[in-house]
Amino acid sequence: MSRVPLIDPKTASGDRKEVLDQITATFGATPAMFRAVANSPAALRMMWAGFGALGNGTIGGTLGEQIAVLVADRNACEYCLAAHTMLGRKAGASAEEMSDAQAGHSHDPRTAAALAFAAQLVDNRGQVADTDVAALRTAGFDDEQVMEIIAHVALNLFTNYVNVALAVPVDFPTVKLRKAA
Repeated sequence: MSRVPLIDPKTASGDRKEVLDQITATFGATPAMFRAVANSPAALRMMWAGFGALGNGTIGGTLGEQIAVLVADRNACEYCLAAHTMLGRKAGASAEEMSDAQAGHSHDPRTAAALAFAAQLVDNRGQVADTDVAALRTAGFDDEQVMEIIAHVALNLFTNYVNVALAVPVDFPTVKLRKAA
């Protein structure tokens, strides 16, 4: 059971309703995470804007979802792991690619480099070395894309923390965590 009320989009008003209506139109329903975050219209606007901005970024939707499942697994966020696995599949990744990404692996060297960097960010709380950033550049990422990888990690840390801390019920098909919490 969620530790905060899940705001009902049908009874919401003002900013909450406006953003929840956009979310509902996008997903065809209103996922529980957004209903939990809607307890703060400012946090809801921030999160939704972040998803929109990064969705129009240059690293691509599939890689963004692969980063999301890696971050979710490292933070034992069952909600985000389930949601982003489904979204990754919709973005064109295979089940194997999403499972590999969850573990921090990819057969594609560019994706592998991005996942290794994202893992370093999460595991070391942002403390990375010059060689970590250089490895991204060697794999073909430019400065804009390096920043987007960091932004994807940061946004997913926020959503992981929301879902784990507030015990938001998972409303996507579940995916088994790999990493022990």
